[in-house]
Amino acid sequence: MHQKLMTALAGLALSGAVWAAPAPQVELKTTMGDIVLELDHDKAPKSVDNFLTYVKSGFYKNTIFHRVIDGFMIQGGGYDEKLKGKPTNKPIPLESNNGLTNVKYSLAMARMGDPNSATSQWFINVEDNPGLDAPGPDGTGGYAVFGKVIKGQETVDKIKAVLVDDKGIFQNIPVIPVTVKSATILKTPIQPKQ
Repeated sequence: MHQKLMTALAGLALSGAVWAAPAPQVELKTTMGDIVLELDHDKAPKSVDNFLTYVKSGFYKNTIFHRVIDGFMIQGGGYDEKLKGKPTNKPIPLESNNGLTNVKYSLAMARMGDPNSATSQWFINVEDNPGLDAPGPDGTGGYAVFGKVIKGQETVDKIKAVLVDDKGIFQNIPVIPVTVKSATILKTPIQPKQ
């Protein structure tokens, strides 16, 4: 009897090992409403780990959406309201060939011309943007998607519609700043809207 119980418990323990951990979810509280992001660690581990490092450190608190283009995307994660850039960690390697695409409400890493230059900045696609997928029209590998909006799509839609202007080196910057008040990992994941 004891041996059967031990075998059954060992089988349960082994079967538990195959259960996938829930995908990490991050809530962005913004001055225009909340957005919940679900991150895909399986397909974009470096991008997700990088983003979560910034979230855990409080880096995104009081950063702004500094580039908003209706019909394209909304970008944040690098500047405060005074348009001062924040010091970042080392760039991460590009993960754009992961099977995730730049569809509406997907979350991707922003980068410079160098494919391996992404640091803290990210963007949310507000339309399907297949031109941003790997390999990309410029041959540099596209932009790495690492998550999606699962709650707060209406907030994304409000942000994409704000009045923008150009200010110094910034183009398409909201006239009235849209600020990320906090970014936190949800301890209890929510169920995405279907």
